[in-house]
Amino acid sequence: MAYEKASLKLDMKEVVLVKPSNPTPSSVLSMSTLDNRPDINSLCQTVHVYRSANHDTPNGQVQDPVHVIKEALSKALLYYYPLAGRLLKHVDGKLRVICNADGVPFLEAIANCDLTSLHYLDGTHTTITKHLVFHLSNSQDENGYQYPMVFQVTKFLCGGFTIGMGVSHSICDGHGASQFFRALAELASGKSEPSVKPVWDRERLVGTITKQPLQSPMDEACAAVSPFLPTTVLTHECFKVDRDSIRRLKMSLKKESFTTFESLAAYVWRSRARALKLSYDGKTMLNILVGVRQHLLDSPLPNGYYGNAIVDANVVLTVRELNERPLSEIVKLIKETKNAAFTTDYIRNTINTLETKQMYSDIDGSRALTILSEWKHLGFLEKVDFGWEEPVNIIPAPCDLFEYVNLCIFAPPNNFDPSMKGGVRIFSSLPIAAMPKFREEMEALRSIQP
Repeated sequence: MAYEKASLKLDMKEVVLVKPSNPTPSSVLSMSTLDNRPDINSLCQTVHVYRSANHDTPNGQVQDPVHVIKEALSKALLYYYPLAGRLLKHVDGKLRVICNADGVPFLEAIANCDLTSLHYLDGTHTTITKHLVFHLSNSQDENGYQYPMVFQVTKFLCGGFTIGMGVSHSICDGHGASQFFRALAELASGKSEPSVKPVWDRERLVGTITKQPLQSPMDEACAAVSPFLPTTVLTHECFKVDRDSIRRLKMSLKKESFTTFESLAAYVWRSRARALKLSYDGKTMLNILVGVRQHLLDSPLPNGYYGNAIVDANVVLTVRELNERPLSEIVKLIKETKNAAFTTDYIRNTINTLETKQMYSDIDGSRALTILSEWKHLGFLEKVDFGWEEPVNIIPAPCDLFEYVNLCIFAPPNNFDPSMKGGVRIFSSLPIAAMPKFREEMEALRSIQP
């Protein structure tokens, strides 16, 4: 099978199932309340870019990255054996992991070009990355079970390669996916075992039924609407915000000291509302995904926990307020809301509410929702040497969960552009007609006055 797109042509090999290197426990595992959110039951696809480098065996032959990664994956699944199983929705509506060691679908592809011709996938348009991850024609196997993980390794003529990893968000959050990826790299580079051993312990985050659940942060009837939505035709772009632009943005806020994320979150939220031409008197919500591993309940989660440990921090305003209030006030609201999400009471109440009724906003039809996910501290670009040095880039492939129009990802800069040191890359998906205005708003950051 071959795929051709512009200068990229891929020769696809047959899909194989990579199984754990040794027998693993056969069991059925329950998931946490946070794992069981229906809005995250999808694959998160990421592409990891590695430049060519000398990596010879003792006999002088160059190692094949596909062989090395496939062997490392088999070894990693010995520790992360639930990922080699299958996901199944039980009659109670909750997910279970069937640990049967059936294996992870693995696809090898060979490209007809060098990574340099694709700028190491660092261009503005990110759609090309869709072809460097493994797409399942059906997300289920012949028994109706879901695949928790898929892999694609694509080799380029220059000797570089990309790793496309898809992992179910129901099993891993970003921190957990990064933990697995680092373990994979350690085993590929010759270590006998991962430096961090995985911990399941999903019962720690199972809520109890409450008679006073948290109220939904926004009523769908009040949500702003966009003339561009609903639509299934989206465009996906990456916007680079350099350190100087971030510094000027922070200085323009003046009154308080805000983090880069807080400052950019307010600016991006307002810019997306303008790009979508949301109705002025309707409401719009900013949803921030807050990691709570170290803040959780009476004691932190154990090192090695790779399940979901994120809660929602929500800010709701009318579009008029978002446009007309000083940006510094919006940033302050975001900061206060984010800090409140770290409290033990909020975390416990959120988990109990999700256990009682799935508390996620049903406003996708209007897309009055902006979801922000920060990848700065996930470590995908650090300590992930497969023997070919560390990766030069990581990109969320705009498919499956990362294709949603309301999701924005704040990612660290790549490892080969010194001009972006201290900067942020913002990945966004929007209707084609809305993207020019959003691009204009992001370019205006370069000339913002302190």
